[in-house]
Amino acid sequence: MARLYSKKKGSSGSKKPIEKKKKVWVGYDKKEVEQLIIKYAKSGESPSKVGLILRDKYGIPDAQLITGKKITDVLKENKLLHEIQDDLASLIRRDIIIMKHLETNKKDMAAKRGLILTESKIGRLVKYYKRINVLPKDWKYDRTKAKLLVS
Repeated sequence: MARLYSKKKGSSGSKKPIEKKKKVWVGYDKKEVEQLIIKYAKSGESPSKVGLILRDKYGIPDAQLITGKKITDVLKENKLLHEIQDDLASLIRRDIIIMKHLETNKKDMAAKRGLILTESKIGRLVKYYKRINVLPKDWKYDRTKAKLLVS
């Protein structure tokens, strides 16, 4: 599939295994994995970071295979899920960083284009989250409020 703006082909990335069954060498059961997810979420980690920690520290390749639920579903059940989704928060963070850069470097047109692309990605993602009822229908992206939400 081609990239969104550059008209180049995308590079191949890692893929999950086709076989969807628990690996024999994973020594953790459902309750232990859920407790680990809750522990790291309470310490302030995002769901994607929790998945990386489980993979790297504990050797759990896929928490969903063991628990039967996604990490975000486990966090939602325990009321630990943030209001703003992880991917939207990272796009907002990028938008704020680019704006800070443009305040000091006003003639950086490449950064200005990056800001426009980032804002459009935020708009598309917000529209999607409103459609599937993750965000309220009246939620609007405002850069001044976003600094407070993300930080």
